[in-house]
Amino acid sequence: MFRVHLWMIAIALFLLAVRVPAQQSSSTFRVLAIAERGGLHQPFVDAAKIWLEREASVDRFTIDYIEDTKLIDAAYLSKYRLFIQLNYPPYNWTPVAAAAFTDAIENGTIGWIGFHHATLLGEFDGFAMWPWFSQFMGGIRFETYIPTFATGTVNVEAPDHPAMRGVPRSFVIENEEWYRWNRSPRENVHVLASVDEKTYRPDTKIKMGDHPVVWSNEQVKARNIYIFMGHHPELFQNSAFTTLFHNSIVWAAGR
Repeated sequence: MFRVHLWMIAIALFLLAVRVPAQQSSSTFRVLAIAERGGLHQPFVDAAKIWLEREASVDRFTIDYIEDTKLIDAAYLSKYRLFIQLNYPPYNWTPVAAAAFTDAIENGTIGWIGFHHATLLGEFDGFAMWPWFSQFMGGIRFETYIPTFATGTVNVEAPDHPAMRGVPRSFVIENEEWYRWNRSPRENVHVLASVDEKTYRPDTKIKMGDHPVVWSNEQVKARNIYIFMGHHPELFQNSAFTTLFHNSIVWAAGR
């Protein structure tokens, strides 16, 4: 925990040093981000907020944060160009929020970036599976994950996609809890990158073969991208990850 706090302080100092002048930061679009408070993913969310503060200045957007879906309806979403799901899961949504989000994604009135927990699809905490969200994510269901974590190499499959501009063709993600879903989403989505399970260190029996980790569902009108990685705050020290995140904001927001 002490190491995480030092990391957060270092990021904050860095961002203060590189903050752009105020006259360059007038916003051109609005972003809504949702993330649960507390739990194992709180350090990642905290680091994301610090990083997004700088991005908001550079890419000229404003960002609002919510921790549940109570405020979400069609009118609320209409104020935003981009919805970022910072590890908020696909359950425990109000019916009104779920309907508004579904309509916005299907009709392309908002862009979407989802991280990590967004594919925790199944029956959890007394909530039923959300079939529409499962189809949105390529028809998958969560089965298990690597609880002891593993380092793996991610290979870019669609280097010409705008989200992959400047991202190395291969890059290493350290200490991730790679999910295993019941199937690969590949036949239903445009896979942008996948993890090579042969590179897992330490090795593990928890594998699924074809293992996409970044993809976009082109069967809906919204520009959307799912990025599996999102467990540790140290991801914001990984230039491949931050380049992917930056590109995804610009592309999904239609900038």
